Amino acid sequence: MARNIVRTPNAPEPPPTYSQAVRAAGLIFVSGTAPIDPSTGTVVGANIQDQTKQCLSNIRAILEAAGSSLDAIVSATVILADEDDFPGMNQEWVRWFPTDPPARQGAKLPARIPGLKVSIAVIAQDVVA
Repeated sequence: MARNIVRTPNAPEPPPTYSQAVRAAGLIFVSGTAPIDPSTGTVVGANIQDQTKQCLSNIRAILEAAGSSLDAIVSATVILADEDDFPGMNQEWVRWFPTDPPARQGAKLPARIPGLKVSIAVIAQDVVA
């Protein structure tokens, strides 16, 4: 089975321990993506809505680099630093997925990263395959 790494300068550079995304088995697996501005490398947004928006913008860039799109997402994992941010994250989420949203699960961030409120990972269909 072929396994291809997906990279784009239009999303934050990941650390050397993982890739932005991997294409395999007709799917694109996007790693947990933080609300980081790819041009500055800094966390964007003081509130959960702005950070969720930046995460999804970064994910869109990664999926577009892979030849896919947000519409092809089948599953998402939203990882929050504070469970009290869930309603605000959901408020922004429905702007991006107003109908037929992907399957979704949640988790709690395992480590505190200064300023980071959310990270989102997705699995999308590889529309190029």
